[in-house]
Amino acid sequence: MENLPDRQNPHARLRASDTDRDQVVDVLREALMSGRLSQDEHAERLEQTLQAKTLGELEPITSDLVIPGGTTALPTPMAQPATSNSPVPIEEPANPQDSFDTMLAIFGGGERTGRWRVKRRTNAVAVFGGHDLDMTDAVFEGREVTIWAFAVFGGIDITVPEGVTVRNEGVGIFGGFGARGSDDPHPDAPVVVVKGLALFGGVGGQSSAKRHKKRFKNHGHGQLGH
Repeated sequence: MENLPDRQNPHARLRASDTDRDQVVDVLREALMSGRLSQDEHAERLEQTLQAKTLGELEPITSDLVIPGGTTALPTPMAQPATSNSPVPIEEPANPQDSFDTMLAIFGGGERTGRWRVKRRTNAVAVFGGHDLDMTDAVFEGREVTIWAFAVFGGIDITVPEGVTVRNEGVGIFGGFGARGSDDPHPDAPVVVVKGLALFGGVGGQSSAKRHKKRFKNHGHGQLGH
């Protein structure tokens, strides 16, 4: 078994890709679940991983951790160009490596709504706090975008436009992890991959139609009570 990235890596000055960061995040998650890292250590190393720009900066984060399966860093595959048939706006970024965003909510809350840009990779971390990511009117920077959601004693809610497919690849430990996409997915619409960890917290979501329907019902019940 090896460490990630390779300590003898001659390319330490190269910029780290999303795939490189994802593999380090997987190692940290396994270390947390197996007891090799405490919650505080995991949170600290996770923040370092999300902020790392080069392979050299990723190297010390997992230098004392064993990688399950001995996997190594892989280059990020180039995304296929978006078609014009998508019911949701897609605008490819000039530099895909810069399509990256991080949101932190610690003992507080944050939200994204309206006409904002959904990066190819968005990290949402909520510790004793919450995030509301409403993509109903957002512009996607790829046919497939990934949300890394980490909720520790907190919650993250994700709303996607109609036609968008959601794929859950996260883990819930004493918490819930599961966001739902559209009931009628469009073949040319973006795919939102939700990864990460819910620890004594929750990561969930729904399509915009279901969210607005819930609000309408709540509003209607309130008027009936008068």
